Amino acid sequence: MTKTIAWGITGAGHFLRSSFEVFTQIKSEHDIRVNTFLSGAAEEVVRMYGLENELKTISCGEYLEEIIPETKQGKSWPKTGRFLLDIYDALVVTPATSNTVSKIAHGTSDSLVSNAVAQAVKGGVPVYVVPVDIAGVVISELPFAIARELCRKCDFCPPRDSCPCNAMSDQIDLLKCNGCGICKELCTFNAIKGGPVELKVRDIDSRNVDIVRDLEGITILERPEDIQGILPLI
Repeated sequence: MTKTIAWGITGAGHFLRSSFEVFTQIKSEHDIRVNTFLSGAAEEVVRMYGLENELKTISCGEYLEEIIPETKQGKSWPKTGRFLLDIYDALVVTPATSNTVSKIAHGTSDSLVSNAVAQAVKGGVPVYVVPVDIAGVVISELPFAIARELCRKCDFCPPRDSCPCNAMSDQIDLLKCNGCGICKELCTFNAIKGGPVELKVRDIDSRNVDIVRDLEGITILERPEDIQGILPLI
């Protein structure tokens, strides 16, 4: 029997690629439909990391496999009403930013994904959340940027002149960037950076995760790979 999972994506780079890898694997191995809910920030971040086409292979656009962007849903989030109709087997939010986790912890539902969580709990749909900030230190992946100390400001700049999105000047405009990586490949001086950075988790973010752990109907997962373990439960 086909299962239907709602996937909520928020605007974090940490766990983003691994979340995509897990959902790609799930789609290839199981009879599952994935209906994606994108926060406003996630719409930008998915594009920055060059994952838009991959998302379209996970959610193909058919009914209950649509990609639902926050910026096109109005302020009443009508599509989240689906969680009251007994059509979803689970809602998985990954990656979940500290902002979204805070909203869930304190009952705020003023964004597409936080409202989806609220409606899912009301409709008896199990919710699984993968926070990016649980405790200690996390290694997060950053989008592309120019390392000013390495940039030679060349008059002829292959990365800038070959950018298909016209996103480069003396810096990279991440609202235009599609994460293709052409600039990084073409820079002779290795001045285009992007990759892992170490971040300390704030105490308040850890406390909010603990609050969510105790909420009825919501389960905290430590990493996207743990989603595989919940499939037999839904």
